[in-house]
Amino acid sequence: MSPKAVHPDKFGQTFTDRFVREDERRFLTSVSRSHAFVLEKKGLFPARRKLGGSRTNCWKLSELLAWLDNQPTVGE
Repeated sequence: MSPKAVHPDKFGQTFTDRFVREDERRFLTSVSRSHAFVLEKKGLFPARRKLGGSRTNCWKLSELLAWLDNQPTVGE
């Protein structure tokens, strides 16, 4: 898990099982919205979830962090 990706709350605790919205997902993964959609359809990116039947999409932070940890690094 990347320490930069998990921000402690005001009590110093970190929460990796929370939902993140599009802006934070893009910041964490550096993947554009359209490319994330293509990867998701191929099963190569965590699936979006709907919040409360609304049009709001979100992702589980723990799934995004796991995806990031499994990406190849330069030189591998």
